[in-house]
Amino acid sequence: MAEMSRMDEIRDKLKAENYKLTRQRAVVLEVFEEHPEEHLSVEDVYKLLLNKNVDIGLTTIYRTLDMLEKIAILHKIDFGDGRTRYEFRQLQEIHHHHHLICGKCGAVTEFKDTLLEALEKSIQEVHNFKITDHQVKFFGYCRECQDGEK
Repeated sequence: MAEMSRMDEIRDKLKAENYKLTRQRAVVLEVFEEHPEEHLSVEDVYKLLLNKNVDIGLTTIYRTLDMLEKIAILHKIDFGDGRTRYEFRQLQEIHHHHHLICGKCGAVTEFKDTLLEALEKSIQEVHNFKITDHQVKFFGYCRECQDGEK
């Protein structure tokens, strides 16, 4: 059996949550598919759509991103710079990667660490607490900023 594409999974998820894949939702999702390694703000999505000559308002983008985050298609992330950003959530994964954020240049590096999964399991057992998600962000300075290159 062939694997479902991300858009097929998203379409199924929207349908399960009683939403349709409208043209506006589809073009917003396309932006995230075209920029998979980026953490996009509402303004970033708006500018990228303008560059593609897609006429869509900021309010529609805000509502779309909020809805996609609410039904767990996107993750909402705050890197401490006053701008909320979004990225795709892995639909089969409970947890996602984590972030290293440079306080000088703003670079964001993603990482995964199995130690965090072990810590989560320990917390659940010790405190009898069912964890449904977690986010880890480390703030510091990237190699280039430490070396004075940026």
